[in-house]
Amino acid sequence: MGPLYAAGFTTAFGAHGVAASLGGRTGDAVTSLLVLGGLLALYDGAEVVLKPLFGSLADRVGARPVLLGGLVAFAVASALYAVADSPGRLWAARLGQGAAASAFSPSASALVARLNPAAKRGRAFGGYGFYKSLGYTLGPLLGGVLVWAGGLRLLFAVLAVLGAAVAVWAGLAVPVVPPLPKARQTVLDLARRLADPVFLAPTAALATATAALSAGVGFLPVSGRAAGLGPVATGAAVAVLAGCAAVVQPRAGRALDDGRLTTRTGLAAGLTLTATGLACAMLPGPAGILLAAVLTGAGTGLITPLGFAALAAHTPPERLGQTMGAAELGRELGDAGGPLLVAAVASLTTLTYGFGALAALTGLAAAAALVHRRPPPS
Repeated sequence: MGPLYAAGFTTAFGAHGVAASLGGRTGDAVTSLLVLGGLLALYDGAEVVLKPLFGSLADRVGARPVLLGGLVAFAVASALYAVADSPGRLWAARLGQGAAASAFSPSASALVARLNPAAKRGRAFGGYGFYKSLGYTLGPLLGGVLVWAGGLRLLFAVLAVLGAAVAVWAGLAVPVVPPLPKARQTVLDLARRLADPVFLAPTAALATATAALSAGVGFLPVSGRAAGLGPVATGAAVAVLAGCAAVVQPRAGRALDDGRLTTRTGLAAGLTLTATGLACAMLPGPAGILLAAVLTGAGTGLITPLGFAALAAHTPPERLGQTMGAAELGRELGDAGGPLLVAAVASLTTLTYGFGALAALTGLAAAAALVHRRPPPS
């Protein structure tokens, strides 16, 4: 499992480490806010388009080759800008990183499910989520240090080495998991499976959690500045948010495996905590920001392993890559949609109401998760 956890760390560290550093000491590579916005969108845009495709490819040829190919491609794309500084190479490298992450991220999730029995999948996805959250937490910090020490090219060089090292580790340690035979699937069959509540409910919860996490990371610092907090304090609030998500995930996975928590109640509780955290962000002053960070982080940390474990439990093994790719697409849409919703409402009113709108939406998702029950088998 170690290389799979490292793959999750790599995609998170690469996404947030570079994104947090592009607007800083980047020389002539980022010349305007428009260029910055394009570079930020490029990585996520590639993931939105390609993750379902690579997930289906993993089912067809096996998840291990797609995992290894994606990690090697990530290393090559990172090295493209590390060896020579030019705006064109930066755009190509960022696009290549996003495309490569689209390959190895859903493949790693599918392998986590294939290599663990159902009774241990909660722990496995909890550990995977922990290391991914660790990458999100350390990415901006270590990325900033690397850019300060040697410029953006040094950060890309470290990412190239990281991708190559994880690829070698995975090649040596991850066993061959051959693709399973599967019945022919039409487009209508796929649409029916993805419209089934057993797919939609956990995917919607994952998307909502990602929306809340992304909005918290983006807008809690704005609330902190309005409350008179300095950059160190606002950065600490974001670190608390990501740290709580990282700490809760393994514990939530163990509770699911031990039977102390069910998917339905766990997802509902996680969404309720997240909605409460977003509501706390509406409170003035540092106390509201701290409560928002702790509760939102804990709620999203509870949702993530339970959502993926639920998807793995109700997906035919031969379709795991396709399901994980589609679920990752839902998370990417939440990642973009949460901040957009908060920003749109805030532009018409204030940031307080922006957080309130997302809190209300998350509360509705919690109510839906609580009343949802898996239909009895026919």
